[in-house]
Amino acid sequence: MFRTLTIGAGVMVLVLIAALGNAAHAATEKAIVAGGCFWCVESDFERVAGVKSVVSGYTGGSKANPTYQDHEGHYEAVEITFDNSKISYADLIAKFIRSVDVTDAGGQFCDRGPAYRTAIFTSSAAQKAAATAAVAEAEAVLGQKIVTPVVGAKTFWKAEDYHQDYYKSSDIVLTRAGPKQKKNAYTFYRSACGRDARIKQLWGKEALTH
Repeated sequence: MFRTLTIGAGVMVLVLIAALGNAAHAATEKAIVAGGCFWCVESDFERVAGVKSVVSGYTGGSKANPTYQDHEGHYEAVEITFDNSKISYADLIAKFIRSVDVTDAGGQFCDRGPAYRTAIFTSSAAQKAAATAAVAEAEAVLGQKIVTPVVGAKTFWKAEDYHQDYYKSSDIVLTRAGPKQKKNAYTFYRSACGRDARIKQLWGKEALTH
């Protein structure tokens, strides 16, 4: 129901600015997921319509200020900021599930160990319900047990700057195949690791790959 108010033009402008600001804030939401190598998850989801940013980092453990050299107990993870008026949290999680091997409890692809396991970290009851439903739906579609847990979010620690946007950086790094731009080293790593091949094998046309 609308009410007519008699107010000055200046006040009206301030009201409109506040309303627009609140609407923009309400449309922005964060999702935290772990899907093996955080470079790969960052690359996958920065391409998804409605996603505003993706940050690589560490979460799930108790150690404060983890680093790439010392993040025992943490997962490699990403924090996805998205516009929930363009893509829902449920749809985002459905895409995430189809971007990883949700049947592998020991890591992802060629990356093995606890830090590379998959997980969905939820920050509210609504996120938990949506993630749990997305896992159940995907499990029915896949016809296999999904081992990716839905757990409560802990502190997300941003990874070192050199990990951010690794997949599109032109910086030079030394690899086993010699000096390469990061983006080329990333492409080589992803292919050699078999990530996309396995996701396509598992999910077929539903796979979220490059």
